[in-house]
Amino acid sequence: MSNNNSIHAERRARVAAQLGAGGIAIVPTAPERQRNRDSSFPFRPDSYFSYLTGFTEPNAWLVITGDGQSTLFCAPKDLEREIWDGYRLGPEAAPKALGVDAAHSVDQLDTMLPKLLENRDTVWYPFAIHEGLEGRVAGWLNPVRARVRYGALCPQLQHDLCAVLDEMRLVKDGYEQDVMRRAARISAGAHVRAMKMSARLLRERQDAREFHLEAELLHEFRLGGSQFPAYTSIVAAGPNACVLHYRADTGALRDGELVLIDAGCELDGYASDITRTFPANGRFSGPQRAVYELVLASQEAAVAATRAGARFTDPHDATVKVLAQGLLDLGLLDADKVGGVDDVIDKRAYFQFYMHRTGHWLGMDVHDCGSYVEPSQVGEVSERKDPLSGEIIKNRPSRILQPGMVLTIEPGLYIRPAEGVPAQFHHIGIRIEDDAIVTSAGCELITRGVPVHPDEIEALMRG
Repeated sequence: MSNNNSIHAERRARVAAQLGAGGIAIVPTAPERQRNRDSSFPFRPDSYFSYLTGFTEPNAWLVITGDGQSTLFCAPKDLEREIWDGYRLGPEAAPKALGVDAAHSVDQLDTMLPKLLENRDTVWYPFAIHEGLEGRVAGWLNPVRARVRYGALCPQLQHDLCAVLDEMRLVKDGYEQDVMRRAARISAGAHVRAMKMSARLLRERQDAREFHLEAELLHEFRLGGSQFPAYTSIVAAGPNACVLHYRADTGALRDGELVLIDAGCELDGYASDITRTFPANGRFSGPQRAVYELVLASQEAAVAATRAGARFTDPHDATVKVLAQGLLDLGLLDADKVGGVDDVIDKRAYFQFYMHRTGHWLGMDVHDCGSYVEPSQVGEVSERKDPLSGEIIKNRPSRILQPGMVLTIEPGLYIRPAEGVPAQFHHIGIRIEDDAIVTSAGCELITRGVPVHPDEIEALMRG
């Protein structure tokens, strides 16, 4: 549970100011989820709820009204259950501990919500996030409608609270940035540990598997104080690196092959997201280094394009331009068939080897919330025909980057055996990913605690 009461109170006040005088917002935390039989998955609070409260217990709800009042519903104290499940804050202690105006037992939720909704004109809640929430809101509104003959007013409008919260969460404040830097340091240390372990296992001719490296990652995450992995770690050896969402399994680490690790920890509710690709034995082959240096050059171009005032799509466009030229230079694309760099880009001929975007928002969620369209230009629409699918795509101006936005920069190349693809490049999958905080002068890469240049990687793994 966070102790930053003033931060959460300020966020709740900002929400209240956007609800209107007759507005009311309802935010549940995430449900507990059963894994199997009588075992549950580790509980993680809903990101929106956590953003507004810092409260980490399950079975809780937050209500904010347009006049700035905040009410928490949480599990009541129960000394017998606390023996089994752990300490509960309880509604009596919640106002002082969390800075909310009032707190009640969650057992009173269905009784009190209709009273709180009465005489409000608009009810706000996160759309399409919590299964069954729309039905519960409808259930709370029914008793209010039953009282209209007695002069009660029932909310006539329902709005998506995500629209308000997504904009707030998109720009990270100083506290959030500091937490994300700490998460990045922990994750960088985990990647360093995995690289070293890979080289050591092969030097000592021990059995070396993807899950051995995953174990190193998880150990370092917890050792650094992180609560969870931010997502299921990708540890992909050899050809597995060409599977974008591969998960660590039993694949063998082999001399002469690469390992791609995409892994990051979550610290105090905020994610990190790092990808590094390295030779399992610590030494790049000629073709591996050539492809790696191309991906790294494309990332450097993307980093240079990431700054306040630029568009979110600018780093991707910079990446694609470098990759397109490099694919021609390496002979992975035949200029006689696809043309020059501009043709490769216009026809999306690079898509065979690079099929994802260069980044995404990062924050409390790995793929964090926030529109990728510039709000002030949402009405400016153009159309284009996708050269590969033939689909008509509607384009809107991309988001303008602002200081405090956090995004990943993650170009890659994934080379599967195919007609016309030189054999020396087969099964080479490389992605390089760093986390960037946008600044007025450019961006701050917060994940460079793990080497990225091939010479530095080889030196680290020799050690």
